[in-house]
Amino acid sequence: MGTYLTADEGRAVYLWVADSGGKSACSGACAKAWPPVETKGQPTAEGGVAAADLGTISRSDGSQQVTYHGHPLYYFIADKSKGQTKGDGTNGFGAVWWLVSPSGQSIKSGGSSGGSSTGSYGGGSSSSSTSSSGGGWG
Repeated sequence: MGTYLTADEGRAVYLWVADSGGKSACSGACAKAWPPVETKGQPTAEGGVAAADLGTISRSDGSQQVTYHGHPLYYFIADKSKGQTKGDGTNGFGAVWWLVSPSGQSIKSGGSSGGSSTGSYGGGSSSSSTSSSGGGWG
């Protein structure tokens, strides 16, 4: 699987191939199964993640979603604890979900064993963080 980004105490984060142009296409039932990684401030980088690669976008509900290399980031509802990557390679809501590498690309492993998280981010006053089994932000 390789090294992947994590946030909030080691939870894996994902990108969705249906998103384009730095905008999130996941809302409603999609956002319930794949909650957006949100922040109330500027995310801060940790563990090998460059602050310049983190950003935010405004969602239709007014919340701020964290982006990495322009990709909106999500959690998977079935990942209940640190190190779980059950959403990796899942086809849901019309497109595939992948873990995110420290370089900002999808990790097309199709599996959920092995790998490590690295880096993390922290979300200003709401304290969202991303790291990768290998890097992240905090």
